[in-house]
Amino acid sequence: MTASLTVIVPAVNEPSDVRKTLEALERERRATGVEAIVVSRLGAPVSTLVKASFPWARLIDVAPGTTIPAMRAIAFEQVTTPYVAVIEDHVAVPAGWVALMTAKARETGAIVGGPVDNLATVTLLDRAAFLCEYSHCMPPLPGGSTSWLPGNNVVYPADTARKHLELLRRGSWENDMHEAIKADGGSLVMVPEGVIGHDKHYSLWEYLSQRYLYSRSFAGKRGQQSSALKRLAYAAGSVILPPVLLLRIVSRVGARPDHRGTLLRSLPLIATFVVSWAAGELVGYLAGPGDSLGRVR
Repeated sequence: MTASLTVIVPAVNEPSDVRKTLEALERERRATGVEAIVVSRLGAPVSTLVKASFPWARLIDVAPGTTIPAMRAIAFEQVTTPYVAVIEDHVAVPAGWVALMTAKARETGAIVGGPVDNLATVTLLDRAAFLCEYSHCMPPLPGGSTSWLPGNNVVYPADTARKHLELLRRGSWENDMHEAIKADGGSLVMVPEGVIGHDKHYSLWEYLSQRYLYSRSFAGKRGQQSSALKRLAYAAGSVILPPVLLLRIVSRVGARPDHRGTLLRSLPLIATFVVSWAAGELVGYLAGPGDSLGRVR
């Protein structure tokens, strides 16, 4: 069976997370022949796992601290199939996802992506973290042409992706890559039935630190491209960011009756998360990104 799709999995979390993701892809592989490239900055624990349990997956070991965008760029260079997908090492693709997303990419000629649903529902902390980060990605989402796609559930024509590797090497995330693709005449299409499951469990400190690191990396990079006056203006704006973010999350999730109870119970946690988010932006604008991007998971 000749594969049409390669799935890129940057391994930055626990080996147990990587195992679950590859087990889901292995089930898809039996039906479609899908290929996978695991780019790992975790050393022996993941290398041993992949070689022993998933020898069909290609493994690329990179240095600790390699950023996730750079890991994606390294993997894109190794793709030989017509299409390439990017997911995370803590998501599960459902049965039929590979065939569906490949068919939609071929049919539309566009970059295609789908919603992200939560599989980590045992603790309130995990549910609150998901709502904080993915309230805009939850199903149902309208299908068809769109201005954005989730970065962890997206399929590209491989040739299109390779044209924009320099952005990733410089530390840009998928939103910048998608804007560049649109500027070149490409388009983005949402596939509402192409839902993947997000299965990440957090400690309180882990999630607070990850929100801080991601927002510091974002603000630090943005600040490097701005004048000193504009950086100060952005920093001042970050002071009022917590209520803005909280209102945005509440308005999105509150519109979904099946999530309102979880939202209400989660509000103290989400309020804490958005303070950490804003603190990261403040420090990023004032002090730069530091090594934050290489620590984002």
